[in-house]
Amino acid sequence: MAGYSMNKKELQDRLRRIEGQVRGIQRMVEEDQYCIDILTQVNSVTAALKAVGMGLLDDHVRHCVKDSIESGDSEAKVEELLAAVARFAGRPA
Repeated sequence: MAGYSMNKKELQDRLRRIEGQVRGIQRMVEEDQYCIDILTQVNSVTAALKAVGMGLLDDHVRHCVKDSIESGDSEAKVEELLAAVARFAGRPA
């Protein structure tokens, strides 16, 4: 089971809002809006996606990693977590 299942609706709502923001950016490009205004919206979407990613990492640690540690199977989950954090930070795992 995924660690985010209890917050699934909130996660889906956030992703739908982000999807709407991306569509708005697409519309701005189609309408030849000012570059700085588009970049501002791109920055907003990037920040929103990072917030989603941080929430998923938080849930992963609080549920999946915690459960693995409690069951004595922590090494693989810790390695998986470190790789996920590295990818999220934009570094090769």
